[in-house]
Amino acid sequence: MLAAVGMTFPGAVGVSRASDHGTLSFILENDLFYNVDRHYTNGVGLTWMPGADTATPKWAVTAFRLLPWVPRQGEVRHGYAWGQSMFTPSDIRVKNPPPEERPYAGWLYGSIGLGVESGRQLDRFSLTIGIVGPASQAEKCQKIVHEIIGSDDPKGWDTQLENELGLVLAYQHSWREFAATTLIGNRLDVTPHVGAALGNVYTYGNAGLTLRYGPRLPSDYGPPRIQPGLLGSANFTPPADFGWYLFAGVEGRLVGRNIFLDGNTFRDSRSVDKEYLVGDLQCGLVLDWPKVRVSYTHVLRTREFRTQDGSDDFGAFSVSVKF
Repeated sequence: MLAAVGMTFPGAVGVSRASDHGTLSFILENDLFYNVDRHYTNGVGLTWMPGADTATPKWAVTAFRLLPWVPRQGEVRHGYAWGQSMFTPSDIRVKNPPPEERPYAGWLYGSIGLGVESGRQLDRFSLTIGIVGPASQAEKCQKIVHEIIGSDDPKGWDTQLENELGLVLAYQHSWREFAATTLIGNRLDVTPHVGAALGNVYTYGNAGLTLRYGPRLPSDYGPPRIQPGLLGSANFTPPADFGWYLFAGVEGRLVGRNIFLDGNTFRDSRSVDKEYLVGDLQCGLVLDWPKVRVSYTHVLRTREFRTQDGSDDFGAFSVSVKF
């Protein structure tokens, strides 16, 4: 859930040396970028990663170091995230969607994340707590936005999942510049990753990689995204003037639980038969200035449930500002 924890260290040529009090990022994921309105239809996230001059709480460092696979060297950094995601069937004009359609659902959450970079390897851990159901306010938010933009009124929210407290523990390990070369005068590198999530909202194992291509590749892990997906990192190394790179990535997830498809854990609710193997293919562009980073990602996600009539496309736009 927490893409904010992605450390960078300003050691590259052409990097700005301005003070770093923290990085604030806004992320918007929406299928309206491609003129559709269904399934994973909207996600918004706000992340804050304090700068290097802000000490990580000692209790958090101690707990993080207890994980046997976390390296003992390297500085532990922390970050926070808040967000809301919403899911709908393919036709929101229907008051009582067919049972084979994806259920209406909302997810309102907050996260704390910890990470440590050792050399070119990054270990990240996050704890996310939130609420699924009417208390997420997804129905109200979607109706307000649709009224403002003149889109169809979503009529089936009375069938959404019931209120349920959600908990997700997630871990990811990334190898930055696992392979690197020069291509047509620019740098090209590959960053693979593996991870897992455990909880009543999401349980899965994931693996994938990201390719970056540009004249001066910063020491980051790609642009931020909302879980599940190729998380990237909200923090970035600011260039002295202007920088850019293109990227593409792929990830596969073996899904044990997805509450937005499986339905409520302890109460009767709508549900569909999920696909156990789900893949994401993404590509996009990152633009860097000394204090601001802007990115756009096109995401193609394979079918998530068996009665789904095809893959989904959505866009992810993010803005990160250093203070």
